[in-house]
Amino acid sequence: MNELTITFYQQDIVWGDAAANRHKVATTLTQSCLSDSERPATNVEQSNQAIKQSDIFVVPETFTTGFGDHMASLAEEQEGPTLQWARQMAARYDLLFVGTWIIREGDHCYNRLHWVYPNGDFGYYDKAHTFRVSGEYDIISRGTQRKVFEYKGWRIKPAVCYDLRFPKWLRNNVECGEHPDAAAHSSLITHHSPLDYDLLLVCANWPGSRHEAWTTLIKARAIENQSYVLGCNRCGVDGVGGKYTGNSALIDYKGLPLAEATPSANQTVTATLEKDKLDTFRQRWPFYLDFD
Repeated sequence: MNELTITFYQQDIVWGDAAANRHKVATTLTQSCLSDSERPATNVEQSNQAIKQSDIFVVPETFTTGFGDHMASLAEEQEGPTLQWARQMAARYDLLFVGTWIIREGDHCYNRLHWVYPNGDFGYYDKAHTFRVSGEYDIISRGTQRKVFEYKGWRIKPAVCYDLRFPKWLRNNVECGEHPDAAAHSSLITHHSPLDYDLLLVCANWPGSRHEAWTTLIKARAIENQSYVLGCNRCGVDGVGGKYTGNSALIDYKGLPLAEATPSANQTVTATLEKDKLDTFRQRWPFYLDFD
């Protein structure tokens, strides 16, 4: 498939209330699938394209709880309420649902990014670089596996917030590996690609005080990896007074913005990626042949 349409939600997260946040996201999906005449007033600013046209819907890091010391106490079992709800959303709107929430396994908690298919199957990536400065490092266990998954002919690499600062971890490998969770799905790529992934997908709670670093790094990762990059960040004020401006954006392989959310707006944005243009750029400028 040449095109991939993505909707990302720059969400103002309700602090510590998973049920309220699931309701908020569900309402956003529902309102976005109505016609203009059917849509009642809402505090979510919508994109021009309806989410019903999208292949993927993305929410920020820890979209059910917000990011803070309270996360571990609100952790869910893997087959808990948020996964069951995400399955319902993916099936109802026939799209891939992507977001992170905290999962408890035995004595460990993980900041786990999930991708949930319309048929109910799912895969996940555990955040590898837990944020030492905030104390996440002390309460959330680090993931150890790089992952790439496939959907509708696209290779997608998941990452979470602080991972963005570590280019070696996010390096686009020249030789493609096996991705076991993809085998069960029919919408896979059938041709060989010289690089490991086509889209780097980053869910984040990146504070507004460091927004320049955020916007610079998502562009840098796109340029150096010759890949599209989506950075989906939260907005609003958290439960301890931290302020988030969002600055969510979809960046192309040249480092240019394809779509950007309005800073600080509780907003969905939709944009379409084109595989042919990406492949042509990589063929014309094969910088990956000289990667260190």
